[in-house]
Amino acid sequence: MLAVSIKQLYGGHAKQAGMVASHCHAGAYCNRWTIVVDDDVDPANINDVIWAMCTRCDPRDQVDISHGGWSSALDPMCYNAENDKRNSRVVINACVPFNRQKTFPAIARASKELDSRMRAKWAKELPVGF
Repeated sequence: MLAVSIKQLYGGHAKQAGMVASHCHAGAYCNRWTIVVDDDVDPANINDVIWAMCTRCDPRDQVDISHGGWSSALDPMCYNAENDKRNSRVVINACVPFNRQKTFPAIARASKELDSRMRAKWAKELPVGF
């Protein structure tokens, strides 16, 4: 899985970035999932990436599947490990739709102070690193 963060400059930018990332040399080999997020999301934080997918992605318009990607015989999902070392990929646009950037609902978050107080209060109940 590969997650990339972009600052959208025009309509279609997120889709283009996802397609390029999913098929460039570094992202292409054996990859099946590419998720594009806005620049306010940390692509290295899986929780933030999943949050963006759940709140900013409409699968009807923002999920694409491409076929024939570069894979390997080590990939258990390649088409045929002996003769056809390719796979399919999913590109997920988890960015705010470009045409809705000015009207998209604001992010509702607690303050850092409240987060700290809640973590301290519930430290024994929360998983490590939460």
